[in-house]
Amino acid sequence: MTMAAAIIGMAGMSFTKGKTADAAGHGSSITWVGKKVTGQHSGTIDFKSVDMKFDKSGVLTAANFEVDMTSIKCTDLEGDKAGKLEGHLKSDDFFGVESHPVASFSSTMVEHKGDGQYMIKGDLTIKGKSNPIEFRSQVSSHNGHTTAKAELVVNRTLYDVKYGSGSFFDGLGDNMIYDDFNLNINVHTH
Repeated sequence: MTMAAAIIGMAGMSFTKGKTADAAGHGSSITWVGKKVTGQHSGTIDFKSVDMKFDKSGVLTAANFEVDMTSIKCTDLEGDKAGKLEGHLKSDDFFGVESHPVASFSSTMVEHKGDGQYMIKGDLTIKGKSNPIEFRSQVSSHNGHTTAKAELVVNRTLYDVKYGSGSFFDGLGDNMIYDDFNLNINVHTH
């Protein structure tokens, strides 16, 4: 899958035109959805940094970000259940955030399709493993504010996140977790 949208709750964001991203809680967000045979879970992750560059005519030319993997939150559960899932996602079974606290994306190609539509290709690094990924993004500007949205689908097994994967383990039945997870990215600048 592509990474269905995204990892944003940023500490900083720079633009060639001098724009900066709003801090987390002011409109920028990264949400995730992971699915299993018996349902799904969802939550948020914060950006550590975001760097988007635009040319003089306002066309996006580069998009790079770092994600604070220690900020993984579950939003569809409460109390101890949420804490237990968050702890498991941060463990070595999943994202191993103690050894790999930052994930990143670095664009290698940004193609403007017109009307604020872009195809972005680049390298996504999770748990120290990098793989190419591509996704579509919508970028718009209004009254000096810029909004960028993207939806990505990520195959976690490419990043050595194999826990509960039917691609690697037999007989999981209802305990199987799908390989793909979705990220929804929504960035607001001023």
